[in-house]
Amino acid sequence: MADDNQDKPKKDMGKIFALAFAVLNLAVLGGGALVVYKATIGYQTKSTTEMEALRELASFEDKLSEGPVMYSLEPFNTNLGGVPRRLIRMEISLEMLDAEGFEEVMGLGAKARDRIMKILNGKSFGEVETVQGKLHLKNQIITQVNSFLDKGVVQNVYFSDFVIQAQ
Repeated sequence: MADDNQDKPKKDMGKIFALAFAVLNLAVLGGGALVVYKATIGYQTKSTTEMEALRELASFEDKLSEGPVMYSLEPFNTNLGGVPRRLIRMEISLEMLDAEGFEEVMGLGAKARDRIMKILNGKSFGEVETVQGKLHLKNQIITQVNSFLDKGVVQNVYFSDFVIQAQ
């Protein structure tokens, strides 16, 4: 009989722990279901009126009608990679999407020039001699300068001076 009394409290504690675990499990399951519901079916999109949409469209059209803004960098003089050593002189103009991007690219200054110099130093004469090479160089410059910009966007790069000289 003494053994029966000692086993009874252990069984009661086991039932309490099992019940507590079941309640905790249901609470976590319910919380997860609520999160999934809010993220999928219960998600409500921001509603806009037709007037707000028309105003936003008109402001966007005005912004586009201003046209692109050109920013000319100072001329570059640097060495191309490879042998024989060759010197490249080029003047670059960046076509920005808007005036806000123009102001931002003006602030870059040395950062953009340094990155462009690194690109040029890694190129050989054969890589920039052809039209395809120049187009590839333009794309690399656009990508590198856009990586520095937060709001502005470089649409295109124009070479107004592109001279390669053997040393």
